[in-house]
Amino acid sequence: MNGENLKYLYGPVPSWRLGRSLGVDVLSQADKICNFDCVYCQLGRTAYCPARRVEFVDAKDIAGELASLPAVELDYVTFSGRGEATLASNLGQTLAESRQARKEQTALITNSVLLADADVRKETAGFDFVVAKLDACDDALLNEINRPVVPVKMREIVSGLCAFRAQYGGRLAIQTMFIEANASEIENFSGLYAQIKPDEIEVNTPLRPSPVQPLPQKRLADIADALREKLPGMKIKTVYEAEKPDAAPISGPETLRRRGKI
Repeated sequence: MNGENLKYLYGPVPSWRLGRSLGVDVLSQADKICNFDCVYCQLGRTAYCPARRVEFVDAKDIAGELASLPAVELDYVTFSGRGEATLASNLGQTLAESRQARKEQTALITNSVLLADADVRKETAGFDFVVAKLDACDDALLNEINRPVVPVKMREIVSGLCAFRAQYGGRLAIQTMFIEANASEIENFSGLYAQIKPDEIEVNTPLRPSPVQPLPQKRLADIADALREKLPGMKIKTVYEAEKPDAAPISGPETLRRRGKI
């Protein structure tokens, strides 16, 4: 299969978190489907969020597309795309089918909202690496930065993350997108990180085209240094410091549509 015929996959992209990452879009809709409408999102505004989890794409169709790919060097097959992947009710089945098609390690990028659901935690625990978002430390920042389109409280998100960590033996990263609105909350974030106990913390800022300005490199480095001081022994990396491998997408247009600027 050539890249122009891809319906559910995009990349590989050079990821500072995941190396050579092939994206799997389990939503694969024209519009962004998410339970957040983050101010910094490079994909634009959320079109809608289903009232409950829905099957958007048959798991076997995604696995078939994975199996038909030409030989390509990958570090991870990453479930992400145009919205929140855990909204797909067949996420676990799609992961299982995909493992039959590709043998690389698997990753999930999630905004953490549905980790409060035991079924979602069980499905998510099947991934080798989970990158979970935590951009706020209280409800005011949650509403300002992430702008939930469904009712959700910070305590529910943190509780879900803690419950997931307790049952998950894989690699867990907490990613925080630091912008001007939350950059001064280091004390509160460090307390939440200590409570959740991830394997690593990813200190990010919106470098892709975004309505929100990124923090300068020096300021992000200062945030990372402050977190290292408060959380000795914790692995902490920033988007400015991390190296990206070379990776050429099979389909440039699909990668741009689902991910934004490469």
